[in-house]
Order: sequence, then C-alpha cells, then structure tokens
Amino acid sequence: MAKGIREIKRQIKSIQNTRQITKAMEMVAAAKLRRAQEKAQASRPYADKLREVVNGIAAGSQGIKHPMMVHRPVKKTAYIVITSDAGLAGGYNANILRATMDTIKANHASKADYGLFVIGRKGRDYFRRRELPIVAEVTELPDAPAFADIKSLAYAAVRSFEDEQYDEVYIAYNKFINAITQEPTITKLLPFEQPEAKVSEGTASYEYEPSPEEVLKVLLPKYAETIIYGAMLEGKASELGSKMTAMGNATKNASKLIGELTLTYNRARQAAITQEITEIVAGANAQN
Repeated sequence: MAKGIREIKRQIKSIQNTRQITKAMEMVAAAKLRRAQEKAQASRPYADKLREVVNGIAAGSQGIKHPMMVHRPVKKTAYIVITSDAGLAGGYNANILRATMDTIKANHASKADYGLFVIGRKGRDYFRRRELPIVAEVTELPDAPAFADIKSLAYAAVRSFEDEQYDEVYIAYNKFINAITQEPTITKLLPFEQPEAKVSEGTASYEYEPSPEEVLKVLLPKYAETIIYGAMLEGKASELGSKMTAMGNATKNASKLIGELTLTYNRARQAAITQEITEIVAGANAQN
C-alpha cells in the first residue's frame, strides 16, 4: 500500500510540473498573439490601398493586358501552403494540411499537375513524407516575421505564374477569426480578375506615366506578394491563438487530473491509516 501511495504522489508531482510548463506556454502565446494581431492589422491598410489602386487602374483602362490577369487553360497549379515550424498548436496544422490534400485529390490525378510552395517545417515534413512535389520552402520563421523572411518564396511563386510554369496559384492558410476559432482557407491568388469599369459622377480621372500598363507591371507583383505576406501574418496569429487555446486546455486537464489523483491519494492514505489502526488494535487484543 505504501508503494502505491508513493507512486500516486510521484504522479501528482509530475503532473504539477507539466501544468506549470503548459501554463507558462499559454501566457507566452497570449503575449505573442497580441503582437501578431497588431502586426496583421497594421498590414491591412497598405494591402487595401494597393488593391484600390490596382483595381482603379485596371478598371479605368479596359483592354489592358498583363500576364498576371491572363486566364489560361489550367494544366498545372501551384499551392502556397502556410503552416507552423513547431507543434503543440492543437489542430492548426492538421486542419490546413487536410484541406489542402482534399483539394489536391479532388482536382489533380497526378503529382505532375501541381507544385507546392511551403512555409513552415510542419508542412514541409508532411509533404516530404508523402513524396509530393515541393518547389520551394521557408522554415524557421520568427514569431514576428517580416516580409523579407518570405520574399524569395513569394517572388518565386509569382514569377512562376508569369513565366507560365503554372496556370493558377492558390494560397492555403488559417484565417484568424479569434483566439479560439481559426478557419482553414484556400483562395485563388492568380490570375487576378479584371474588375468591371464603373463610371460615376465625381469620379477622379488620373493619368499614369509612362502608361497604365507599365504601372501595373510594377504594382501587380507587389500586390500579389503583399497578399501572401498578409496571409502569413494571419497564419501566425492563428497559430499563436491555437497554441494558447491548446495550452489552456492542457492546463485545465492537468488540474482536473491532479484533483482526481489527490482524491485517490487521500483515500489510499486513509485506508493505510485505518489498516494500521486495525493491526494495532488486533495486536493489543491478542495480548489480553
């Protein structure tokens, strides 16, 4: 019985140590999440304004031609998949990887029909184990990533479409809703849709130098790269939110388990004391 009590006490101590770790990780994730949210929100005005300018130029110059707006017969598709480098983030990675694989299986019969641009070690390792075609990868990103951290991959993905290596480009990431909810999202990045021309009174008219085509030539790749960077920031906020929730649940489960083991320990200890008293009484009665 004494051995059993010591074992229960050892389990309680081990779970208490684990609870301290998960609680600390939850607090760290919460602090990082606030910064990630702020960074994601700060990037939105720039992306929105760039989208407005691009749509304004394209809509005001009907018949404009640009490689990133050309719709071709789809022979090969690129997917930019955003995952995390580390685990302990609940279903964050599993959800987006499952959604990506479902999309691939539904649309492609052969590995030759698509290529993968992967951000995050978890995604890279997942696709490597399945021997899927990884074109480019970026890993070991900081908690507050800068555009420079993914610039090479974003440039390669956009350039591959312009060079007609791929006829479509999709981006797969977890859209941040709140700390508890992250929505796996797969959306088309390229080709861009040509906006419809809208004529209204009071609309300002702009002249572009040297020409709208030349301006779009510079802005469209930047716009595409900005969307990729914005998705990565959304993914980072989702990762930290998922990690905070997972560690919070782990802490609660540890507390619940400690309570159950403590109750078991007290019962075992009480039973041992009762047994000792019974043996003492029995010994005293035997001497009388």
